[in-house]
Amino acid sequence: MPDRHNTESKYTTDQRIPGAFEGETVVRRRFMTKSAHAVGGVATMAFMLPSLAFALGPIFEEQDQPWQDVGAAEEFDEKAYVPKTITIAAGVGEAGKSTVYMRKFDPKVDTEPKDDYNDFIALSSRCMHLGCPVRFVPAAVRPLDRFYTRVRDDRVEVGPRFSVNREIKRFSPRDPAQPLDGIGQYLYPARPSIRKLPNT
Repeated sequence: MPDRHNTESKYTTDQRIPGAFEGETVVRRRFMTKSAHAVGGVATMAFMLPSLAFALGPIFEEQDQPWQDVGAAEEFDEKAYVPKTITIAAGVGEAGKSTVYMRKFDPKVDTEPKDDYNDFIALSSRCMHLGCPVRFVPAAVRPLDRFYTRVRDDRVEVGPRFSVNREIKRFSPRDPAQPLDGIGQYLYPARPSIRKLPNT
């Protein structure tokens, strides 16, 4: 039996589509289905785009780490760490403050090469496990992050944060629980918006 559908015609009645009306070129069901898919796609994007921006935004957010005065150079010695308060995030009050533990560089203990940014050792108080604030203790999952330090007019300033591995090798700041020993330094790269100082 020959096919009686006229597939070359633009009219739905000639194509013998069920539910078609005379003079119709698009079936209402097909039109409504495509419209519903379009509306669903727009609604999905309305939810997905803000969610993606919320998840990915902090990775690319520029973080300013200014130098901050923490006291006179003679306040620190090689023996004991002195706690000092600095501002990590400006504009959020006490929640934006953090403690750094500082002492003078001791060539008998400190094995990292001496340069312009480590006359003083400044340790972060953020735990490398989950990011909780901690007191200084000699043992940790990963050595506590440190801050660059410098002396200006006999005043000590604390600058940008950097992470260290067990050999006290410097890395761009990493998030807590990201190991820096062995292959960990490659599996957990630094965020592109946070970099260490150019000459280090």
